[in-house]
Amino acid sequence: MVYHFTEYFEKEVLRKSYLSKNWCIAILQKPVKVERQEDNRYRFWGMVKGHEEKYLRVITLEDQTTIHNAFFDRRFKL
Repeated sequence: MVYHFTEYFEKEVLRKSYLSKNWCIAILQKPVKVERQEDNRYRFWGMVKGHEEKYLRVITLEDQTTIHNAFFDRRFKL
């Protein structure tokens, strides 16, 4: 699978945080939960090794392979 990143992700998300593209891709490949948003984007949640106390939420465009946003979601519970 080939993954892409929006300009917003490249310029804003990566600049403001210590997230890695590889973490985001790993969440898309093995999510613990997936939801479709109202705007046809998708939310994927998963755990990142070393950060087991919180889930990483990754937002993709409709194609589910273009990553637009990502952040640790402290309120998410399974």
